[in-house]
Parts: sequence; structure tokens; C-alpha cells
Amino acid sequence: MHASIVLTVAQSKRLIAKAVAQLPVVKRAFAKGIIAIGRGTTNGYVAEELLGHAILKGEYVAGRTLPPGMPPEWLGTGQQPDLVLVQGKPQQGATMLDAVKEMGPGDVCLKGGNALDYAHGVVGVLIAHPAGGTVGGIYGACVSRKISLILPIGLEKVVPDDLMTLSRLSRDPEVHPEAPVTSLYPITGQIVTEIEALRLLCGVDARLLGAGGVAGAEGAVWLLLDGPKDALDRALTLWRSLWDEPNLQATPK
Repeated sequence: MHASIVLTVAQSKRLIAKAVAQLPVVKRAFAKGIIAIGRGTTNGYVAEELLGHAILKGEYVAGRTLPPGMPPEWLGTGQQPDLVLVQGKPQQGATMLDAVKEMGPGDVCLKGGNALDYAHGVVGVLIAHPAGGTVGGIYGACVSRKISLILPIGLEKVVPDDLMTLSRLSRDPEVHPEAPVTSLYPITGQIVTEIEALRLLCGVDARLLGAGGVAGAEGAVWLLLDGPKDALDRALTLWRSLWDEPNLQATPK
């Protein structure tokens, strides 16, 4: 049996966050280990699900994409400290870059992305920081220390090209002076999109059926769901619970 649903970007972020909080590896690390959450809009929703209360998600950002003419501080300063949880408790003054030095198997890092090559399981992160930013500081440690790297990312960020090729092209030093290119850093880990979220939370298979919208639904995704009626009923109930999720707004001053 099939059904279809539409999720706005904010609804997708909330859905993905709910699923990340229920991943067995995340639940174990929350109870007995360390979870380090990189700044980003989707990770702001994950932080809320793990903490059990709202945060200023506009402040929990790193890079941001805004319409032309919109001041970069509209969404927030991005100065909210990193969230590092040790046995579920936030650590005052801890940073993600320092936390990975103490982490190992059974611990979890969460990092968002800007591009998704779903077919090959690769996420791309745009980096402008001269030292590689957060991803440049944690990725090697996650690999060498066997830290579980969870990559929450919406299907709105699916790109048609191979990310390895895009990464090489983005690093070409010959760029137009009026439109410099931000380098793309490809990483791998446990990807969690709306597809994985619906499978984990409701037991349904989902496929990307369409995308786009207007009047606040820009970036929305249409999903085709497949499963028995009871599983589809669970998915539709969850979907309806997301209807009131507001789009991300400016941080209150």
C-alpha cells in the first residue's frame, strides 16, 4: 500500500531530529558516553530533541544561506557554544574540537552538510575557514578513533553530480574574482535523511517523489511511502504532528 506526504524544510529537520535521537548508538552514548553536536540548523533540532527543551536554533548555526540583501546576522550570530553531552549532561565551555580528543568507540559526533550524494553515501560540507572549520578538525579524529559520525541531512540537499568530482572542481584556484568558489569537503558516516527517519520511526519505506514549493514551502519534499496500512497509519500520524512546525525565523533580539 502507498501514501504520499509533503514536508517543508523545517518539518523535515524536526522529523530527522526525532529519528536521530532514537538511533541505538545515540541512545547508548546519551546514557553512557559522549555526544558532540556540531553547529548547524538541522543539528539545532537534534539538540532540542536530546535536551528536551527549545534552544535558539538561529544562534546554533555555522555557515548560512540567505537571500541577497539579507544581513548575515538575521538568523543569529552563530555564537552559541558547541553542545557536548557527557552521559546526557551539557558540559559548560566544552567544544566539539576538544571533545573528539577524549572520545572513542561508542561515542557520537553529529555533523550536518550542504550537499548529499545519496546513491554513494557521501555528504559534502562547504568550508571557507582557512583551517578547514569544524569538519576539518573532527573528521580525521572520528575516523581514527572510530567515533560514530552521524550526518543528519535533508533530501532538499541532494545533488545530481558525484561529490568527489565536485570537490576537486571546487578546489581549483582559478576562480572569477567576483564569484569565488567555496570548497566542498566530502565525508562519510551514518546518513539520516527523511527516508531513514520514516523507516526507523514508522517502519515504512520512503522515496523522493518530487520537490519544491512556494510561500514558505520552498525546498519542500514530496515523499512516496510504501508499507502495510498500520505502518502507513503511524507515518501519517507522525506527519500530522509536524504540521505546526514553524519555519526557522530570525533570532529574537
